[in-house]
Amino acid sequence: MDTRPIGVFDSGIGGLTTVKKLIEYLPGEDIIYLGDTGRVPYGSKSKETIIKYAFQDARFLTSHDIKAMIIACNSASSSAFDDLNRNFDMPVYEVISAAVRAASQSTKNGKIGVIGTKATINSGAYLAALKEVAPQAEVYCKACPLFVPLVEDGFVEKNDVAALSVANRYLGEMSEACVDTLILGCTHYPLLSEVILKVMGDGVTLIDSGAETARHVARDLENRGMLSDNKSEGAIRYFVTDSVESFAEPASRFLESNIRGMVQQISLDT
Repeated sequence: MDTRPIGVFDSGIGGLTTVKKLIEYLPGEDIIYLGDTGRVPYGSKSKETIIKYAFQDARFLTSHDIKAMIIACNSASSSAFDDLNRNFDMPVYEVISAAVRAASQSTKNGKIGVIGTKATINSGAYLAALKEVAPQAEVYCKACPLFVPLVEDGFVEKNDVAALSVANRYLGEMSEACVDTLILGCTHYPLLSEVILKVMGDGVTLIDSGAETARHVARDLENRGMLSDNKSEGAIRYFVTDSVESFAEPASRFLESNIRGMVQQISLDT
């Protein structure tokens, strides 16, 4: 048994999709969450910059004596996972492989779509992983850079005109191609699920990369004998690099729990 917390980082609130599922699967675990809200989004940055930010995020988390680290950011997963995995002596999890496995098992017609930030799509990480586990699949990839600011600014309702306009522009080709399984290759995107399904159609299966990763982490830590034996509800601490209130308000809505007063602003400059 290991009572140390699990560390999770993302560039903003998107990683809370992973945290929400971790709470469901591992209710007794303590969690340290870092949202690098002062530098969101990562997806428009260069690979070198993303790696630098990811190491700063990781070092902050390890200062809290975590037992495992989740890169709850697809851009950082595709750009920095190998480097972080080599440099930190603990289980390090990315959000790509679990989603790819779920998509390959879900598709009925072999047409799989992947949407993500420019950094994630340009990395080719999802395409390579899908070709390895589902070589016969037709894979359609699309960068959707405006989805992150829509989520961060709260434009997520299924009838929101701005969100629907952007989604129609990004997803029209995949809809016409009859994609039946769509990987949400950014942990922000599940917050736009209703908008995305309105464009793609209810028959399409959405694969939440953060949720699939949380499920994998729960199984893996159990297999390693690293779960806490805490029978009560685990403690969660939230850290951000920008305004506490601008994070706490949307995060409370998404988590369906008031986290105001539980969020601390920190600096990663050092």
